Amino acid sequence: MLPGIASQPLFNMQKKNLLFLVFALLLFSCNKESTPHDVAPQKDPISREAITQIVETSLREGKVFNWEMVDDFTLWSAGQQSDGFFALGYTLPEIQDIKSVIKDIQIDNSKWSAVKNKIFDVILEGERQMEPGKDIQVKDILPFGQPKVLPNFTAKITNPKTITRLRQMKEVRYVEASGFNLSDAQIAERSGSGCGDNGPAPYIWSSDYSNYSPWVKVPWNFQNANIPAAWNQTSGNNVKVCIIDTGGSDDQNNLGSPNYFNSGWSQGRSVQKKSTLYHGMWWWRKKDAPHDQCGHGTATSGLATAPRGSDGNTVGVAYNSDLVVYRAVEDVIISTSNEREGVRDALVDAALDGNVKIISMSIGTPFWSSTVADGIYFANAYGKMIFAAAGTSTSWTSWYPVIFPANMSQTIAVTGVKEGSPMTKCTVCHDGSEVEFALVMERSSNSDRTSLALSVANTNTPTYFGGSSCATATVAGIAALVWSKNTGLSKSQVKSKLIQASSNYPNKDSDLGWGTINAYQAVNSTW
Repeated sequence: MLPGIASQPLFNMQKKNLLFLVFALLLFSCNKESTPHDVAPQKDPISREAITQIVETSLREGKVFNWEMVDDFTLWSAGQQSDGFFALGYTLPEIQDIKSVIKDIQIDNSKWSAVKNKIFDVILEGERQMEPGKDIQVKDILPFGQPKVLPNFTAKITNPKTITRLRQMKEVRYVEASGFNLSDAQIAERSGSGCGDNGPAPYIWSSDYSNYSPWVKVPWNFQNANIPAAWNQTSGNNVKVCIIDTGGSDDQNNLGSPNYFNSGWSQGRSVQKKSTLYHGMWWWRKKDAPHDQCGHGTATSGLATAPRGSDGNTVGVAYNSDLVVYRAVEDVIISTSNEREGVRDALVDAALDGNVKIISMSIGTPFWSSTVADGIYFANAYGKMIFAAAGTSTSWTSWYPVIFPANMSQTIAVTGVKEGSPMTKCTVCHDGSEVEFALVMERSSNSDRTSLALSVANTNTPTYFGGSSCATATVAGIAALVWSKNTGLSKSQVKSKLIQASSNYPNKDSDLGWGTINAYQAVNSTW
């Protein structure tokens, strides 16, 4: 055997072993490529309790919680711990500020459609990886369908990698867990929020109202705001007020029909009840009737616009203004995916109503919702004056900051205060730097003696109604008086009149804003 030359049998054996190894590697590689989805084993989502702690940390720091604050996995976990739905907003890459163009967006044109379809493709790819072999289509990931006006939608997403991909796309403005709630105990305590004692009051103190012609009760706190004096100049004619809330009661006659809404000294105006609140999803999605099943929306509608009739019931501030009331939420907390979409759609509808000048929202949430914010931007772009409640506390929210959307610069935050001096927030009211106006609505000696409003029931007996909800609707009514007297003003000019007629002007308070408004002075200012 010559040196350097291996024997032929050994060479053949080594060659066979090498070929077998290569074949085995190729076989393993092919099997790996044919695996349904090449992903690491999926981790369990973070618990709802742990996410709640993250939320509460933000709130204790005085900040409304925003999903931008958390990482991708926490965001995905929040979705899986709720309804699995995520709110997404999109844009064109060249747009720097959506607020500046939102009024003019045409989401059905080719450029906007292309962006939306690109996002759909990313979501579909991820969902098909999670369910290989299933023919998942766009309709299968859109539980609520597609909005007709604004560049946002709600999608079902189960793949955690999709959240990361979406957040990295320059066309995606936000991704939020739209249905996330707080812990079981907090949900139980907040259940029915604002929907408690909205029936007729069993007893009304005689000092809590004054009788006015033809025969109505004027709440005691209307005198504090000098509202009756303003009625000598205007009662809200030619101004339409929008209430976005729990709807309007069909049982309360004074909101029940134009015949009752137009009675006594309230004549020639319109009342509308609409619903933008749905229940269910996909093919079993059904819109609620506009009937108020809670009583909160009936009370706020009444405070702003109840008729000055002759049935002995309570009167509203702008008793000759038109009214449209929306059922957009079940209670005062905007907490579900359906409610967020309902509030957005109510804002869009009110924005497109050329007669609506004022929007009052005695509702809110400690969570920032970009879905709702888009609606606020849209209504603001159409020149609507938007009042929002600063927040009403419960035993577990007394330390909350001014809630969303009252914390937005496009809204005017209102809170309630006790009678007397020095001015202090009401027992259950929130305050903070975002507050712009306050309203006296609580007796200093008895926190149960608040303002009077229409009851949810078929009765002429009012209900006691307070908190920042009461304050917001009442101040919205005062703004309607000012705008009615000065119909050619812009919303910024109306706001200036309110500011200059307020108790703290020219020195804005850090927690209670410009303070309480003198309605007569605001209506009669001559600048």
